[in-house]
Amino acid sequence: MARYTGAVCKLCRREGTKLFLKGERCYSKCPIDKPTGALVPGQHGKRRSKITEYGKRLREKQKTKRIAGLLERSFYSLFKRATHEPGKTGEALLRFLETRLDNVVRRLGFATSMASARQLVNHGHISVNGKRVNTASYIAQVGDVITLSENQKGNARIQRAISTQIHRQIPAWLELNAAVADTLGRSKDLPVDLKDMKVEGTVKLLPAREEMSYPVNEQYIVELYSK
Repeated sequence: MARYTGAVCKLCRREGTKLFLKGERCYSKCPIDKPTGALVPGQHGKRRSKITEYGKRLREKQKTKRIAGLLERSFYSLFKRATHEPGKTGEALLRFLETRLDNVVRRLGFATSMASARQLVNHGHISVNGKRVNTASYIAQVGDVITLSENQKGNARIQRAISTQIHRQIPAWLELNAAVADTLGRSKDLPVDLKDMKVEGTVKLLPAREEMSYPVNEQYIVELYSK
């Protein structure tokens, strides 16, 4: 699958906001936090120009694509699928993005960024309902159980990521295994021995709009593609 391999901090600067593409690093060493960090990259970055109505809609689409880590073809395919869903097309699009397997893995805390979550999936470390799934674009359904492989549950980096996510709060539409949440939530020295515990989470509900991790105006995306 084609993917963007360039500098990701440049993408945040282009959008003028944090897209959290580097996971934990974005909370501590983000260039956006510097006085000059929000400058648009390139030799004309300091030039101030009035953004057009088309530009506003384009920027929302680009921001959403970059948060999701998708290129245009994959993103547009999801949009076309969303147009056939009942209700608002924009919300349906974001719901598809939110329930992609790589994003569910990230929201459960198995990874701190979309890129590392996608790597876990692509390398076969994630199972859905007991069956290994290595397709990051898999759309999780209500009731799906997302499980981390046995050979990765002792990984200190993954355990730290889960612990951090527990303290930041796992979204209400997902539920992490209670025993794992309790153990990693109160442990200060990681990694810990999870013994016979399964590091897994369950999709309890479809996410509501306010629970989605996309701070965008989805209606602008619908208007852009509807022209």
